[in-house]
Amino acid sequence: MSKAEGPPPVQPRPSVSKRPSFNTGSAPQIQSRPKQETPYLGFANLPNQVHRKSVKKGFEFTLMIIGESGLGKSTLVHSLFMTDLYESRHKPTASEMLKRTIQIDTHKVDIEEKGIKLKLTVVDTPGYGDAIDNSNCWEPIVDFVDQQYDSFFQDESGLNRKNMSDTRVHCVLHFINPQGHGLKPLDIKVMKALHHKVNIVPIIAKADTLTLNEVKSLKQRILDEIDDLQINVYNFPECDSDDDETFLALNADLKASVPFAVVGSNTVMDVKGKKVRGRTYPWGVIDVENPEHSDFTKLRNMLIRTHMQDLKDVTQDVHYENYRSARIANGGDLSPTLETSSQSNGSDADISLSEKDKQLREKEAELLRMQEMIAKMQEEMNRQKQGQ
Repeated sequence: MSKAEGPPPVQPRPSVSKRPSFNTGSAPQIQSRPKQETPYLGFANLPNQVHRKSVKKGFEFTLMIIGESGLGKSTLVHSLFMTDLYESRHKPTASEMLKRTIQIDTHKVDIEEKGIKLKLTVVDTPGYGDAIDNSNCWEPIVDFVDQQYDSFFQDESGLNRKNMSDTRVHCVLHFINPQGHGLKPLDIKVMKALHHKVNIVPIIAKADTLTLNEVKSLKQRILDEIDDLQINVYNFPECDSDDDETFLALNADLKASVPFAVVGSNTVMDVKGKKVRGRTYPWGVIDVENPEHSDFTKLRNMLIRTHMQDLKDVTQDVHYENYRSARIANGGDLSPTLETSSQSNGSDADISLSEKDKQLREKEAELLRMQEMIAKMQEEMNRQKQGQ
């Protein structure tokens, strides 16, 4: 009988390396790689490039003044831009004013401030509302606006587009008589004829002839009439929530001030040791730049300091594009489509033309122009060969 086998020998346990001990009193030290900085590429300098180019080229702005004689239009323009555009103007007599018809006068001046050049064009409309019969007196104004659009359209369609001059009307200051108790029938006719073509800014002239309560009441009456008649005046752009708080407050204040009640003066006087432009009355002095006396400062801020570029952008993107689309849709001829559609529903964009149709017509017109130019060049080359 075999001897019983004993239990198998116990194998020794494999040696286990000692685990590292952690110091629970402090957080472990983690070594991070040094962060590599993004190399500077240079496109952040693009705004400076645009600024240099714009400053070198200069800026253009065309302002149209509409209103009856004697409302201080010339004085206000002088006060706004600190320049006299009417030195050689002939002042008509009362009998001449009754007989004359409306005419269009353009005054150009170059203004420079801190190296920035502005080519200012002021379009005046003497004779507006002065005649006994003012029927259709707004037609020369509308024709002038359309002529500027037509001139820009022709230049834009040509080859030498680098040196284009922009004579389009960017803003219309429409002066309202403070004693008219609101908009007159002539004001309504003119504003309806222009509101789909230009940016209209209503102005209450000679606000110093009214009390503060009368100014407030007249402003509300004019706004109600504009709303009821569906007249499109310049609409201030909506601000973004991340815009500067100062600009947001200024933009809201300007919106609430329409129509601007202004007082103009070119007389500089001394008031309590301070030089101001104002008017003297038995009861005191009106400072035209005092916000409590006039909206002149607000109008100047809107027109020059804060919204001049927006006025130009709306002219380009809305009014001129409407004119251009209507013209291309009718084979390059001026068409009343834009006027009739805008007067019927008061809309700036009511033109039944698809984007594809617009592009096709633009390409066809461009091809036709190129073919005509090539034909002229070939004729000229043939003449030169025959002459040799």
